[in-house]
Amino acid sequence: MRPPLSAELRARLSKSAARGGPAGAPDRETLEALRAGGLLGTAVAVRFGGTGGDAAAVNDVVEEIAAVNPSLAIIAFQHFAVSARIAEWGTLEQQRRWLPRLADGTWLAASAWSETGAGAAKRNLASRGERLADGRWRLEGAKTFTTGAGVADLYLVLTQTGRPSAATQGYGSDGQTFFLVEAGTPGLVPDLGLDLAGMRDSATGLLALDGCVVPDADRLGPVGGAASVIAGVRESGASLGAVSVGIARAALELAVRHAEGHGLLELPTVRHRLVDLATRLEAARAVVARAGARTSVDPGVTTLHSKLYASAAAEDICLDVARMLGSAGYREGSAIGRLLADARGVAFMGPTNDLCRDLVAAAWTG
Repeated sequence: MRPPLSAELRARLSKSAARGGPAGAPDRETLEALRAGGLLGTAVAVRFGGTGGDAAAVNDVVEEIAAVNPSLAIIAFQHFAVSARIAEWGTLEQQRRWLPRLADGTWLAASAWSETGAGAAKRNLASRGERLADGRWRLEGAKTFTTGAGVADLYLVLTQTGRPSAATQGYGSDGQTFFLVEAGTPGLVPDLGLDLAGMRDSATGLLALDGCVVPDADRLGPVGGAASVIAGVRESGASLGAVSVGIARAALELAVRHAEGHGLLELPTVRHRLVDLATRLEAARAVVARAGARTSVDPGVTTLHSKLYASAAAEDICLDVARMLGSAGYREGSAIGRLLADARGVAFMGPTNDLCRDLVAAAWTG
């Protein structure tokens, strides 16, 4: 059963999604409503103040948010992903320090992995982490496409700390290390400088590391072992496909309301067309649910398939709904136009759809 959003949170998310205007962060009231909505502890164990949800629960929550506001769903997904990585790889001290605040919404987490020139697989990082004589680390470089930039309180930052291997395959590279960096740390500078076509309220921007010094206690996982941490992300079953399912669901609801408002549901052709869209939505939801259940022989590959299928299905469903709405869907700022742009954006989020295909193909060849 999908968890319901409170009426207040649903209303605020919906109002923010329809707001339009310049790209950047969601309005403060909407973000505070998400923090206080009781959902951000889904991926945190009960002993640290969360609800102890698994990947299936995460996917359900993300779909519910995405059906109202895809941008906020992406922010929430990244928050869940970082929470889960701390739960899986963090020391007990790190878990006690950060998970309770992530669970109750006091803190919001974000991932900072991408950067210009690194490629979708993050194998050519220019950002560097240098170990200082006193054991601390100095981080230098710049990260791009950081969702939650400027609104997050904690960033999971990926840097190169050792020599990469030329033979590295998959996502990430040898010699890369993760660090948890708190907002306000000197040298950590967020910038909402990206004007995206979709996910416009996701606070996706840049993150500069300018002599940012962190203690070794803020390193997540082994030195040079980030690739293993990354592999665990898709093995978990939490899928960006859940965002796509929420977007497709919102598009279908638009189509049904349009048909009802224009007396078109009496036409068999319209009813059948809507049923076909609903069937494709259910198929996308089913493959995401299979990823979250982790019942397949290779859960990681299933998670990749779920993102590939659900993102393609959502874009197709949005396109079909736009055609059904006709001129009503062609106006600047129309709801279906926003949903279509958001649906397209999921394909570019890590791992990108092309990288998903590469990773699945690599699994076939061992």
